[in-house]
Amino acid sequence: MVAPVPRIAVIVVAGGSGTRLGEDAPKAFVGLDEHTMLRHALDGVFAGVDAQVVVVAPRGREGQASTDAIAAAGPRRDQVSVVTGGATRQQSVAAGLKALWGDVEIVLIHDAARALTPPAVFARVVAAIDETGWGAIPVASVVDTIKRVADGQVVAALDRAELGAAQTPQGFRRDVLESAYASATEEYTDDAALVAAAGHRVAVVEGDPLGFKITLPADLARARSLVTASPAHPARLDRTGLAPRVGVGTDVHAFGGEGVLWLAGLEWPGERALSGHSDGDAVAHAIVDALLSAAGLGDIGTHFGVDRPEYSGAHAEAFLARTRALVGEAGWAIGNVSVQVQATRPRFAHRRAESEAVLTAALGAPVSVAATTTDGLGFPGRGEGVFAVAVALLVPA
Repeated sequence: MVAPVPRIAVIVVAGGSGTRLGEDAPKAFVGLDEHTMLRHALDGVFAGVDAQVVVVAPRGREGQASTDAIAAAGPRRDQVSVVTGGATRQQSVAAGLKALWGDVEIVLIHDAARALTPPAVFARVVAAIDETGWGAIPVASVVDTIKRVADGQVVAALDRAELGAAQTPQGFRRDVLESAYASATEEYTDDAALVAAAGHRVAVVEGDPLGFKITLPADLARARSLVTASPAHPARLDRTGLAPRVGVGTDVHAFGGEGVLWLAGLEWPGERALSGHSDGDAVAHAIVDALLSAAGLGDIGTHFGVDRPEYSGAHAEAFLARTRALVGEAGWAIGNVSVQVQATRPRFAHRRAESEAVLTAALGAPVSVAATTTDGLGFPGRGEGVFAVAVALLVPA
């Protein structure tokens, strides 16, 4: 008996150069463990839908792409093909469209860089297309406060309730997608924008935190941590029985910055400021490093380094809120954090409770702060700066 031809096709775009990732290989061929991003992405595709799968690879990488695709497909290897991509993403998708079988009715376009997208997301997109007859894309909620900026200053605040972060796979009826591509006269940032510009409606379905795009070194560290934590595709991770994790973080900042001192989430009028890319808050930074260490997500420089200008001058709330989101997306909940500060100034005793309340609110978990001096020893004892050490406990979410 001949197996029925799938009515769904998935075009997996694997042509990105990955320049910002800082690796030697094109992005899709960078390893997350013993397997590449592309292989992990294809694992999610084959677990999510029964489909023809077309991998669009950069020139010269077709053979490696074919190896990954065949391994991921298993007994469905006859449903896989590899084509060479173009100079742009849009040209690459167009090359994939030319390879579709005649019976395909629905086309999903998926970025290999979203390597950990759960299989359920593929099913949700297909269900929405079947229900509405429109295109459909997964959208993740925006948790950060978004500002419109111009000329180095805030112009307006945007209502995040009306915003969503587009992910892939983005799916469309084949006839709609092919006609939209045939009429496109400019480059679009994603397929939904191209289809919408052609006059078609696009529905949204719930995205997933694991559908993040691996673009920067911090994203790569996060993805590798998730893969390490799971013996299978992270989208199918069963966290039952995982032990809690403990992380340690330290930070040092010297006095000599501009403005007023910020430390342990508080402003300290009349005290010398600490120097640093942000506000020099050694307590907050030690907490961040402890949490990232426990989760296996790198360190503060990976996520908040000098190449991230949005954190220039930022205070504890911004660092801790983002770190809380990162460890949560990695499948961990914060148990508690304990910090010890070594410094001659400021005097913590009368503001300890205030500091603990501010840090606890920002982190969404209990934070305790202790302070001590070093009896005049070392740079803290000489009043040259502040040293902080934090210990964090994470538990499976």
